Amino acid sequence: MREQDEHAQFERPRRHTKPRTKIRPNYDDADTARVVTIDRGRYTVTLDDDGRTVTAMKSRNLGRKGVVVGDQVRVVGDVSGADGSLARIVEVTPRRTVLRRTADDDDPIERIIVANADQLVIVAALADPPPRAGLIDRCLVAAFDAGMEPLVCLTKSDLGSPDEIVAMFEPLGVRVVVTRRDGDLDGIREALRDRVSVLVGHSGVGKSTLVNALVPHANRSVSYVNAVTGRGRHTSTSAISLELPFGGWIIDTPGIRSFGLAHVEVDDLIKAFPDLQDVTRDCPRGCLHSATEPECALDLAVGDGTLAPERVESFRRILASMNQKDDY
Repeated sequence: MREQDEHAQFERPRRHTKPRTKIRPNYDDADTARVVTIDRGRYTVTLDDDGRTVTAMKSRNLGRKGVVVGDQVRVVGDVSGADGSLARIVEVTPRRTVLRRTADDDDPIERIIVANADQLVIVAALADPPPRAGLIDRCLVAAFDAGMEPLVCLTKSDLGSPDEIVAMFEPLGVRVVVTRRDGDLDGIREALRDRVSVLVGHSGVGKSTLVNALVPHANRSVSYVNAVTGRGRHTSTSAISLELPFGGWIIDTPGIRSFGLAHVEVDDLIKAFPDLQDVTRDCPRGCLHSATEPECALDLAVGDGTLAPERVESFRRILASMNQKDDY
């Protein structure tokens, strides 16, 4: 008996906790909401049913799953929106679109900028600072990869002519709208109406000025361009989604200096151009569809008149931008 007791003290203690259940909580009755901005681990969301603004935190059950501006989520807890109240984000619904970028072309880690936007508005100034076609092309690649419709918005037309930029994107079928300081904004309003649009561009190109003109009381900080470097100062530090008074949403993002495309493959890009994709099915295996590729079917299609040379040249220009490190 004593021997049994001596061995008993070395036995593994019994578990006093309940076994984990495979039953997962059901959040069908949770409130649905849109994430409008993120600040130091706190998420500002607007409820779908009444537009109430609520502060929330990410639930532990989401683990390492990220939550980004534009996400449609389910929230539980205190959704009163009162000062000091805090709800919990318990689920992120499947995303319709995801706009990604990498820090540079050698960085394998993708960073999601926004979710569920259907239009990418690339804002570029015609002067002060001057337009950088390489960055516009790269943003177009990101838009096509994400399945988003691109729109180029040229600001400060009172300081420069838009003709060259407009002609550059016409063969691609990319819509271009032109604005000027204190000018008519009907064109950009119509392009944004009832859409979820995300704005990207250099600091100083007029993104925040545009947002302030489109959304009363937005109060976005406006940057100024350095007279020596020709670059704007970053004023927005995080993305924010704002409801447009004429219908739709607009997401303002911090100014960018570069747009890494390490996550985009050539095949992903050409899917955005069905007419070109159909032709490239006759390309040799491994063809990258650039101007230096031998026996590329795009060249044969231009030669027999199936494709316009301007369209192929424009496609190859944005294709080349994936491998060019422009001075942003």
